[in-house]
Amino acid sequence: MTWAVVLAAALVTQATPAPSKKDSSTPGADRILDSGSAAAQAATATPARPNGWTGMDASAFAALVSEAANAPLTERLLAMSQRFVNTPYVLSPLGEGTGVDPDPTFRLDAVDCLTFVEQSLALGLARTEPEVAPLLEHIRYAQAPAYEDRNHLMEAQWLPNNIRKGFLRDVTRRFGGEDAVAVTKTLTPLTWQSRSSQALQLPKERQPVGTFEMNMIPLERVMEHARSIPSGTILVVLREDLPLKATRVTHLGFVVQRKGRTYLRHASRGGYNRVVDEDLETFLGRNSRYAKWKVTGVSLFEARRPESASLGAVVRSP
Repeated sequence: MTWAVVLAAALVTQATPAPSKKDSSTPGADRILDSGSAAAQAATATPARPNGWTGMDASAFAALVSEAANAPLTERLLAMSQRFVNTPYVLSPLGEGTGVDPDPTFRLDAVDCLTFVEQSLALGLARTEPEVAPLLEHIRYAQAPAYEDRNHLMEAQWLPNNIRKGFLRDVTRRFGGEDAVAVTKTLTPLTWQSRSSQALQLPKERQPVGTFEMNMIPLERVMEHARSIPSGTILVVLREDLPLKATRVTHLGFVVQRKGRTYLRHASRGGYNRVVDEDLETFLGRNSRYAKWKVTGVSLFEARRPESASLGAVVRSP
């Protein structure tokens, strides 16, 4: 399916509500993050008002992407992510358009926390509309845009691959100072025997194993540094390392500084069921009360514009 067709479908769907539920048989990284209660909270909310893409046709979309193309990346990220505010939360709404996960490769009517950040990054980085699709593929996949090559796991795949490609820089220690600590996520063959890990449906040779390092600001210290974190910084939420969980990262969004307060712009499941700007202190307070799988802290990443030569061509799967 061509990008033009995918884009046209994404714009047309703005006229109709997003589906309230994702088929539970569909694999994807988000499924391994679900708790029993969270799984029951698949998006059911219609936006209180239209999002920033509503009513836009292809020419208007192209003009928007090209507008202020050379503005600072942070400015563009904030503008593009703002347009997703009020977009309904739908679990794992993007796929490869065919195969294991046949969901669309791009859409504007529904996001989860990861696809919200991925699409905002691609739209912010693109200087012209034709650049959006290849940028999104570079962000979502290690190399080939195929399900088994998707960056499913944050510590083992999404973060290191996008740091390597030049899209991200770890700035946790820059803003966390002496409060930042080193943490790890360990994946073993036993991890891949759990039901949640097997939900990814990855062949054995594509199941990462090893210990993956991250920097983290402990949850109770985050607000001491919050005002120093620039708008547009990607905030990643970490939980305790459980041996049978394939990740300890369960959420992410963009920091937004506004009128002396710090907010998290994120696709929220649960009470909001949509993209919102939520007071960061409120968000962290709610996370501190999760008892079953405790939230331990956050990591911070700066979005960057890589040198185009470092990316190489997208490798198409057969």
